[in-house]
Amino acid sequence: MSERTISRRRFLKASSATIAAAAVPATAAAAESGWTVAETPVDGTLHDVEYTAAGAYAVGGGGVVIERAGGAWRKVLDGGPTGNGNNLYGADVTDDGSRLWFVGASGAIGEYDVESGTLADHSAPLDNTNNYNDVAVTGRAGEANVYVAGDSGKIYYSFENGESGTWEYVTPGSGSNVNAVDFYGERAGHLVDGNKSVFRTADGGVWNKAGIADANVNFYGVDADAPDDVWVSGGGGRIFHWNGSEWIPVDTGDAGLRDVEVEGGRGLTVGGGGKAYELSDGRWERTPTPTGANLKAVVRGDRDLAVGAGGIVIER
Repeated sequence: MSERTISRRRFLKASSATIAAAAVPATAAAAESGWTVAETPVDGTLHDVEYTAAGAYAVGGGGVVIERAGGAWRKVLDGGPTGNGNNLYGADVTDDGSRLWFVGASGAIGEYDVESGTLADHSAPLDNTNNYNDVAVTGRAGEANVYVAGDSGKIYYSFENGESGTWEYVTPGSGSNVNAVDFYGERAGHLVDGNKSVFRTADGGVWNKAGIADANVNFYGVDADAPDDVWVSGGGGRIFHWNGSEWIPVDTGDAGLRDVEVEGGRGLTVGGGGKAYELSDGRWERTPTPTGANLKAVVRGDRDLAVGAGGIVIER
């Protein structure tokens, strides 16, 4: 496993071990699978969820940021980095777990120090105010490489912690929206766009197409763990795995799968209608959940978390 893969999940066990479940599963099947619904202080859509050194955080509609602390979810930020209430769509955490980065509508980019509670606003790099769908950060707090996925098909990136004047951009494909981006090395990773394409980079600046031929579905999520270990989730219940020589497709059903996370041969993917599937022993199987809400993102740890529409958070 690469150094980046280890570091980006380093705090899952330490922080999630302190988190307790909050409610009761809605069905016997969900009860058996272990998922419960947590109470949250928001009713707008939550679009992404991450673990940090201080615990779990989720971001969503209206620029809200919530954290799981002391056995409950609470709101720590409202209005986003600019205070304008722009929706937040993507989040990632530095390798040391101390800074949560998030991006969203109208060029919103924020860097939140989970230890001090301070917020830095990096919005509108190069005066660009397009919508941003996802973010990946590598390196330690204060010296991170930052990669922002733009709705206009561009990747905006800074190798100097997003400081003003350090941003550049590149258009990897045809200009279709970049839906998700993930890195396994300091400057090595993958993205998926709205033109049913996957791109890879080894230097953070130059992107080359990496597939997927004849997929015939939209791609929504990507988990890049190594050059030969990349997972993509998409429409029509499709999951694709790059093993270094070929893309291997799996068809789980008909739900659009918005996010995927795999580590050490075990994984989770979530999507429309509260659908969730679990990877174990090389097979993806349905894991019933206590919600019919559309799920947008998932993160694994000692306690797995998924978030979505209506402020839903499910935990296991």
